[in-house]
Amino acid sequence: MDKKDKPESNRHNPWLMPLWLMGFAIYYLVTYVLPDAPRELAYSEFVQQVEETRIHTIVLKGRDIQGRYQPPDSENTRGRNYDFHVVIPELEGERLLDLLQRHQVVVEVRADRPPLWLQILSGFLPWLLIIGFFVWTSRALRQRMEGMGGTGGVYGFGRSRARRHPAAESGTGFKDVAGLESAKEDLMEIVDYLKDPTRYREFGANLPKGVLMMGAPGTGKTLLARACAGEAGVPFYSVSGSEFIEMFVGVGASRVRDMFRDARREAPALIFIDEIDSVGRVRGTGLGGGNDEREQTLNQILAEMDGFEPEEAVVVLAATNRPDVLDPALLRPGRFDRKVTLDLPQRKARSEILALHCRNKPLGDDVDLDEVAAITVGFSGADLANIVNEAALLAVHNHHQSICKQDFLSSRDKVLMGAPRADLLNPSERERIACHEAGHAIAAWFSPHSDSLEKVSIVPRGRSLGVTEQIPSEDRHNVTEDFLRARLAILLAGRCAEKLRFDSYSTGAEDDLKQATKMAYKMVGQWGMTESVGAVGYSISEEHPFLGRDITEPREFGEETARLLDRAVRQTLKDAEDNVRQLLLDHQRSLERLVDALLEHETLYHDELLELLKVESPVE
Repeated sequence: MDKKDKPESNRHNPWLMPLWLMGFAIYYLVTYVLPDAPRELAYSEFVQQVEETRIHTIVLKGRDIQGRYQPPDSENTRGRNYDFHVVIPELEGERLLDLLQRHQVVVEVRADRPPLWLQILSGFLPWLLIIGFFVWTSRALRQRMEGMGGTGGVYGFGRSRARRHPAAESGTGFKDVAGLESAKEDLMEIVDYLKDPTRYREFGANLPKGVLMMGAPGTGKTLLARACAGEAGVPFYSVSGSEFIEMFVGVGASRVRDMFRDARREAPALIFIDEIDSVGRVRGTGLGGGNDEREQTLNQILAEMDGFEPEEAVVVLAATNRPDVLDPALLRPGRFDRKVTLDLPQRKARSEILALHCRNKPLGDDVDLDEVAAITVGFSGADLANIVNEAALLAVHNHHQSICKQDFLSSRDKVLMGAPRADLLNPSERERIACHEAGHAIAAWFSPHSDSLEKVSIVPRGRSLGVTEQIPSEDRHNVTEDFLRARLAILLAGRCAEKLRFDSYSTGAEDDLKQATKMAYKMVGQWGMTESVGAVGYSISEEHPFLGRDITEPREFGEETARLLDRAVRQTLKDAEDNVRQLLLDHQRSLERLVDALLEHETLYHDELLELLKVESPVE
């Protein structure tokens, strides 16, 4: 909200403190400076003036004497009278009265009180200053609390927390979003509608009121929404779903009303609600349900979207990475009736994203962004931006003139697994880890249905003690049974190599066994890849966190089927283990050479593996 839209009570009044200081200065001047100070006389001089009959009238106020006297002509006063002031000594009471009576001095006795105007001023001015001080401090405290609490602060719970970005300030367009071509095509129609809504109304076309963008974290949902507003040239209201939730019921609904009212006032406009699943989950009791404040906020969002008139060019964009937990009322036609899916970028898109983030960075001659894109399968746009930034930091740290290829490789490993911890392993552990990773590498190298082996390392990173990396030649969306069985063999090859060399197992295969077991259950129970179970698909290992439904769901099969599934899974894993054990026996000499090389060099890349294993290329 602009500053001009703030209530008058929320503005800071800069004149309060100067006014308070001015009042204090006036009080000091009137009390101590402005009165013409009388001439101070010594008591002996006062007695002398009385005896010389130069004083005719005095005013007695307690022990103070005030009056007017005429100095002697020798003082060159030209007949001018002067006010005087003198203090009576304590022992001079009766003697002084006798002196005054003998010289016929008129004595006027007055109470020792200041003038009325001074009494009034001294009585009310301190209170005025105190009140002014408290008003100023309360205004300052209120403004600070407003700044801490966002728009309206603690005095504006119901005000919208949406951040308004004017159309003139939005410098992001579709050109700044690499990849996501299909998503940009879906949103281009929204952009055209916001630019010229009258053309659509002439044909009686009503565009969707809401667009739901679904995708994994870091795929660019927020960036795409901002680019959509920048392309359309309309105001952009951005808010997170969690900002509607407060302790008091009804606060979120009030903020929703305020946000939609502001957007309608500036239509055509775009509203973007990030992480809408925080307020849009399935309503009702059970896991994730039963929150009155969240449900009231969701009801208000539904009501506001229903309240859009055909002539109101306001489009609501929402983003989530959990579309399965959203309330069905949000997804029905008339609300978020258009869905845009943002997938993880493919190899070409990853190369474009890397080029976009490297625009203003000095790259070395050995850097090929296509190669970097090839080794970043499954990375999101945010992950790629992080890799580029980490590579730049490493180049600065290593005093390089430009960002080289090794900086990108090291930054990828750091983002994927963490920083290296070279001194973590003792000699016996290094040998066992080298044997474990060599087993993975031999199985991957000689398997006819696996991806290409890129790197083997026994340098601990993060929680991993070693790594064997495979790079697919192309992005996959559908995998075959042969590939999955080869993957099972590679996962189990590490512990088989340990058994072959040390005649024992270690805990290093824990994660491998988890992945292999999970994959085997899916092969048996969901993908129908075993003859004993057949072509069936059960809901096995499907996770439903945060759903507004009961925690326990009825199982789709009985105890006999469960035992059949367990036997099939064990048999699948046993077959894979037997196959990879025989493969390691057939290439035991290559396994031993690879273990020795890892203990010496710690990290081996594809070309070094090719030379070490004495073959031109792995089995195709």
